[in-house]
Amino acid sequence: MEFIGLYPTWFEPSLGSGWVVGIIATAHVLFSHTSVGAAIFFAFLATLAYQRNRPELLTFVKQYGLFLLVFAYVAGSITGVGIWYSTTVASPRGISALIHSFVWKWATEWVFFVIEVVGVYLVVYLVGKVDPRTHLRVTWIFALSSLATMLIIIGILSFMLWPGKEIWFDEGGYLNGFYGPNTFAQLAMRMAFMLTMTAVVGGVVASRIQDLALRREITRMLAWLGIVSAVVGTALFSWYTSTLPEHAHLVMQARLPDWFSISLIAVLGGIIVYFIATLLVPRMLTPAVAGVATVAILVFGLWPEEVARESIRKPFVAGEYLYSNQVIARDVPGMGIRSEIPVIQEHGLLKTHVFLPEGLREVAPDNAAQVGHAIALSMCSNCHSVTDTGMRPIRNYLGGSTDVARIKTYLLGALATGNTLYMPQIPMTDDEAEALAVFLASLNDPELPLRYAQERAGIARSDDAATTSKE
Repeated sequence: MEFIGLYPTWFEPSLGSGWVVGIIATAHVLFSHTSVGAAIFFAFLATLAYQRNRPELLTFVKQYGLFLLVFAYVAGSITGVGIWYSTTVASPRGISALIHSFVWKWATEWVFFVIEVVGVYLVVYLVGKVDPRTHLRVTWIFALSSLATMLIIIGILSFMLWPGKEIWFDEGGYLNGFYGPNTFAQLAMRMAFMLTMTAVVGGVVASRIQDLALRREITRMLAWLGIVSAVVGTALFSWYTSTLPEHAHLVMQARLPDWFSISLIAVLGGIIVYFIATLLVPRMLTPAVAGVATVAILVFGLWPEEVARESIRKPFVAGEYLYSNQVIARDVPGMGIRSEIPVIQEHGLLKTHVFLPEGLREVAPDNAAQVGHAIALSMCSNCHSVTDTGMRPIRNYLGGSTDVARIKTYLLGALATGNTLYMPQIPMTDDEAEALAVFLASLNDPELPLRYAQERAGIARSDDAATTSKE
């Protein structure tokens, strides 16, 4: 028997593995984007300070840098490791796809990240201890290294949506996979918004400056930075969406709620109003106000954006060939990758999944719900919660139905054939579809598996009796 290379499923019953990854990733985006934006801002301030002999600007750079060491680099490094750990157990083949496609890009990013981490220490602790030219060079090296890490990560994130060039499928090559129309559009948009985050988070530091004149100046500088970057980022959003593949637009129309676009506009409008207020009335910027603004941009800005970005690449998780449930969905000759869909279609899922209890490889009336649960965990739980809590509870999509036959018809007519917009094709035998239907129906009727087993046992006895009487 030919097995497909699926790994064990990480089942997190409360939130779901997707939400665990999403929460960690959203926090990491705030930390990482702020650090890159701040590095560029530091280079600007340091240049201005040395050109105009304004040492007080370097004092702010030092204060903001010390804050970043904890806020961005310590917390950012912890959440960065958290992303690697959580995604590795939640989507092992997804991480494998990225590593095999971009192993040298990852290595390059880590080199620049080491320079970035060392650089922030040097920028902070060398203020006033080395000559201006040396310190300015260190500051710019820090800024450019931070920007380089962002460019590399954006290229890989873009690949997760779709490969840069169609030729990548046939010829491979990391440049073909890395550079595409979406790469630079996404980089430009994120650069704008990371400067917005820098301005928001910078307010926490600026609000504590004791020199009132300097506080007003820095507050207004941050306000202008936030206003301009938010407006530019909003303008670049249309460029970004124009580079998305056609199916991403279809998913956006079908899956994102009607209020999503309105909410994003409201968030951006609120950010701009906030910066205009601090520009006109600098004294209103207090540590509490700046802290609330930082949390607000995290909860109302970054979280919906990250959720939308994850949604529009469904049903894939990487390169438009690896499904979110870890099944390889198409041939990629350039990478020596073969689709696993034909294998599943020929032998069934239960007989080809390596990590499945032997007792669940055959469907029987008394284990149908258990088999269905195992299928749901393997094929559905990366996008849906199979409990009442967590991400997209799967029972919410059944309309309260407990009709096993009706659910089975849908599974064989839609999922098994791939006739859905945003869900993976899940080839199933008749027995497997029946088992999954029993489990899904049991989510709305917990007593159903027992009744199902009894009914099937009764049918089996009647069939046996009929056979005996004929004999």
